[in-house]
Amino acid sequence: MEQQGRVLWLVVEEADHGQRLDRYLAQKAEGPSRSFIRRLMDQGLVEVNGRQVKAGYPVAIGDQIRVEIPPPKTVTLQPQAIPLDILYEDRDIIVINKPPGMVVHPAVGNYEGTLVSALLAHCQDLSGIGGSLRPGIVHRLDKDTSGVMVAAKNDTAHLSLAKQIKDRSAQRWYLALVNGNIPKAEGLIDAPIARHPVNRKRMAVVDNGRPARTWYSVTERFGNHTLVECRLETGRTHQIRVHMAYVGHPIVGDQVYNRCRDRVGMTRQALHAYHLGFQHPRTGESLSIDAPLAADMAQVIDKLRSGHRV
Repeated sequence: MEQQGRVLWLVVEEADHGQRLDRYLAQKAEGPSRSFIRRLMDQGLVEVNGRQVKAGYPVAIGDQIRVEIPPPKTVTLQPQAIPLDILYEDRDIIVINKPPGMVVHPAVGNYEGTLVSALLAHCQDLSGIGGSLRPGIVHRLDKDTSGVMVAAKNDTAHLSLAKQIKDRSAQRWYLALVNGNIPKAEGLIDAPIARHPVNRKRMAVVDNGRPARTWYSVTERFGNHTLVECRLETGRTHQIRVHMAYVGHPIVGDQVYNRCRDRVGMTRQALHAYHLGFQHPRTGESLSIDAPLAADMAQVIDKLRSGHRV
């Protein structure tokens, strides 16, 4: 693969013969998602042998592919001076401890008070690969999930971090307080996830869903509740929340996937991204960053630990 400025040139080899074009480009370009690739194609920025083709085009040996990646779009969001709990920052990346209740990027019903708005007020530059409404955002956490997140200040950092998440070399570890006493000290939940067949706002374990794997290990037991460490091998929407509910131990306070009224004082799901490990996109240095628990979850765990009902 040859890159000239903002243009990628690729020549299809034998091992890739027959692949869908969008899948092939997402793999070879090392970072952009298939949806991003398809947006480029819709804009006429992808050519195979000098002509435009559809995303499902099966590439053939010797095909010459040109991909033009446009400069990031101008961000029109309004910066907001919202305090950030910054765990690490340099000219390429910023790592923050996201509080519960904060939406990562603007969406319907949540256009202000987002992490993106706070980042725009704090940083002079953010990568544009995620689109005009998601500058700098490489991965995200649900609104009511707290914890560590990394954002990219330039496209090079964004592509590197996205690739590490995609190829599973980045470490993403969570703490979850769940209902019930999990019998096994550790285990793997290997169950495919897709949109719920009836309620499209929810995710569910579905036979023909996308592969999803969550490793868990018990950290502490509190009688009718268990604190578990969860490690993502894949990154599906609501993955930990869906998987823990699937095995009969839903996350305490989860108003979508937990029907149990025993919330022990939690007004949101008791899920916290406590550890993020990755290689620095510029230096290659291994970074390991932990985020302290949000106050509400820490308070509930302390009371359970002391034997008090919350």
